[in-house]
Amino acid sequence: MSATHARRPRTAVGFDVAAENAKPGTTGWAIAPSAIGPQNAIQGYADQISVPSGGTFRLFVSTTAPRFSATAYRMGYYGGIGAREVWQSLPVDGVLQTAQTFIKATNTVECDWQPSLTVTTTGWPEGDYLIKLIALNGRGQRYVPITVRSTKTAGRIVLVAGVTTWQAYNGWGGYSLYGGPQGHGERSRAVSFDRPYLDYGPKSGAGLYLPFDQGLVMFAEQHALPVAYETDLELETRPELFAGASLSQAPAAIVSDAHDEYYSAQMRDTLTVARDSGVNLAFLGANSVYRHMRWAPTQLGDDRLVICYKEATTDPVYRIDQTQTTQNWRDAPDPRPENALTGSYYQCNPGRAAYVVYDPGNWIFAGTGVTKGSSFPGLVWPEYDRVVDLPTTPHPIEVLSHSPLTCAGHASYQESAYYTTSSGAGVFDAGTMQWVCALEAQYCNQLPVTPAGEAFVRQVTLNLLRTFAQGPAGVTHPAVDNTVADNVPTGPGLGLD
Repeated sequence: MSATHARRPRTAVGFDVAAENAKPGTTGWAIAPSAIGPQNAIQGYADQISVPSGGTFRLFVSTTAPRFSATAYRMGYYGGIGAREVWQSLPVDGVLQTAQTFIKATNTVECDWQPSLTVTTTGWPEGDYLIKLIALNGRGQRYVPITVRSTKTAGRIVLVAGVTTWQAYNGWGGYSLYGGPQGHGERSRAVSFDRPYLDYGPKSGAGLYLPFDQGLVMFAEQHALPVAYETDLELETRPELFAGASLSQAPAAIVSDAHDEYYSAQMRDTLTVARDSGVNLAFLGANSVYRHMRWAPTQLGDDRLVICYKEATTDPVYRIDQTQTTQNWRDAPDPRPENALTGSYYQCNPGRAAYVVYDPGNWIFAGTGVTKGSSFPGLVWPEYDRVVDLPTTPHPIEVLSHSPLTCAGHASYQESAYYTTSSGAGVFDAGTMQWVCALEAQYCNQLPVTPAGEAFVRQVTLNLLRTFAQGPAGVTHPAVDNTVADNVPTGPGLGLD
């Protein structure tokens, strides 16, 4: 390994995770299912996806209550409580707001609400936040998510909130990228951040933060890892935060959440450049970087519209620039399969199986006590990845798990994988959407994982992130191909979603 790629301890610049988590947390952040109330009781959205500390954003709130309040909670560990209160509004006059536009060409719903209050984040530490809206007549509560983004990332583990995927699944107003009132054929081709989140589970308004991000944030802060906080938007608009002018100025690692599916060309390029400059990557989910999307502006600002037609020939840019059409990344007219970056290849949904260890001697499994064939029920679900025999598969690559299952009537396997590059970067793909849930199951509405499975995932994740925090993992832990020598079956993915 050349001196250019020499592994050296990183000096993280900026946020003191341990000091922040020594402050008292509060259980007041949580919304009980019984407190959510009817959808129109209270709901809202922000005009920013992320802001730096000290920045401002506007809240757009609709409520049937005469007055409401808003409280900002920074999400973290805080002794296992999960959040700390950093700000609370005075009571605000409530208004029921219903104005919206509908763009028939793309089945896009956007709210035309008036702003209810402007919030200044002076003194707010960087991190992920949930703004809790409370109708003061007792009829309902909802969240509005926002990130106070990090402005320094050198030497740190960057946690990326997959907000494009949150928005893709957001069915507020009756339309998402997956369906409309009449089903899949009436789906949106573009979805806007100018509306509240109508998420899965209790429909609390938090997007997909609680099942796909909260467990990772709590775990990282519990162990005082040197973390930074960004969203998919920064991958698009601030690529310099992810690579830096030199390796010493770059982050140590970038971590994608449990479901980070929708990527623009610039977002993908940002991760590729980071990897090729020695930054480690971890995909702690499955089906990552699967859909090609584009950003566009809305009336509230740039980069607030997620465009994805899912079929290249129906995309208006098909006759203009076929590198930018919005189908699956692996599909024509310009196929660039996701495994060129993630290592593994998305397979199918829904698949449910025990996670079966294949390579127990790998450094990632240190301290877990596993042997070949050790299994953890329920850890593979509902979407999963696999290493496949394609020209885009990076080498050297190590298969870490090999979990047999049946999905959509097809026999298949789930596989976690780790590969390394000539830059020294290490790349890990968990290959299952259950991974982050296993880190902190109490805030996840997915299927349960056994206590043994949770302990296994926590130890593996700690091994991974502590090693990644020290710099290019491939220097001390170079991958060694094990797919051919051990005859692990490979093949094309089913690609169902």
